Amino acid sequence: MESRKVVINDTTLRDGEQTAGVAFNWEEKLAIASALAAAGVPEMEVGIPTMGPEEREIIGAIAALDLPSRLMVWGRMCEADLEAATGCGAHLVNLSIPVSDIQLRHKVGRDRDWAIATISRVVPRALATGMDVCVGAEDASRADPEFLLRVAETAQRAGARRIRFADTLGILDPIATFERIRRLVDAVDLEVEMHAHNDFGLATANTLVAIQAGASHVNTTVNGLGERAGNAALEETVMALHQLYQLPTGIDVSRFGAISELVAKASGRPVAPNKSIVGEAVFTHEAGIHVDGILKNVLNYQGVNPKDLGREHRLVLGKHSGTHGVIQRFRDLGIELTEIAAAQLLRRIRLHANQTKRAPSTAELMSFYRETAASEPIPALPGLPDALTIRNQP
Repeated sequence: MESRKVVINDTTLRDGEQTAGVAFNWEEKLAIASALAAAGVPEMEVGIPTMGPEEREIIGAIAALDLPSRLMVWGRMCEADLEAATGCGAHLVNLSIPVSDIQLRHKVGRDRDWAIATISRVVPRALATGMDVCVGAEDASRADPEFLLRVAETAQRAGARRIRFADTLGILDPIATFERIRRLVDAVDLEVEMHAHNDFGLATANTLVAIQAGASHVNTTVNGLGERAGNAALEETVMALHQLYQLPTGIDVSRFGAISELVAKASGRPVAPNKSIVGEAVFTHEAGIHVDGILKNVLNYQGVNPKDLGREHRLVLGKHSGTHGVIQRFRDLGIELTEIAAAQLLRRIRLHANQTKRAPSTAELMSFYRETAASEPIPALPGLPDALTIRNQP
């Protein structure tokens, strides 16, 4: 991927809030917008003005913060939504219009000619408000490719700055995404923005491939919030751009943990422990061969550097641990173990893991140490090999 800057347009405050059951209050929206801006997110889609006076007031309050990020608002490609968006303090307006035949016919009861005429009429009126215009091509992934190019060419002639390719149902795979975006990039002189949904778990992958195909802007949400299965996650997209492709975004990834926690609390949607980048357990190691490798050289099992995120690797003891992990954990507690003592303790730790389904606490480890020192050897669990023979196996 050539060296260039990709612009992240985070839509946590719009599409993220459209997650079923999620509603951010005034204070939460201001806090999220401020946190994203402080992290260096260059653009944010912050709301839907046509929802009513309260929504417009909140958008105005975000604008009044005078954040360094450019603000976008969302509306349908019609005069009423444009009027609602005018005067909110946004720099850009995304005006969305269906471009697939199924949505044209069965959602708005219109045809392709209506879509072209509407774009030609509304975009110049939007430009007259002083906002830049993004034409949101809704359901672009199911649109006829030739018609989509006609939509893009019409948007360009009308004066739009950007076109948003929306994979509204999340049905594309990376190969199809590359082909669609590359064709669009080659056809028009517009900024091309990718809006990916995660219905098949491909939103982040499709977003990254869209950038490879030439997309200049991409939509993300914190923790992957959004309609149905959500959108491409901010933290995944940015970390992949930085570490896999060495593409700068200007975003401070060390703030992702705090932003993720803020959005999780505000949305009522807790983050899964194994959620990539921001999950509590993603830098936690238990398996013996992994712990042994980490202790020898952290690069043996490090794809993402936790220090970049203000975090560290964490070693825990459990059913799959080996004696090297036990020795290191007790060394951290100020106790040096022999291999034999470590093997005895490992049997006790495995028994605990099978019974409780969790790692032992420090107090429990000390209790096991005292028990083991004062007792007969602990037999291996039924059906499990002896600890000494599997100490460094996965």
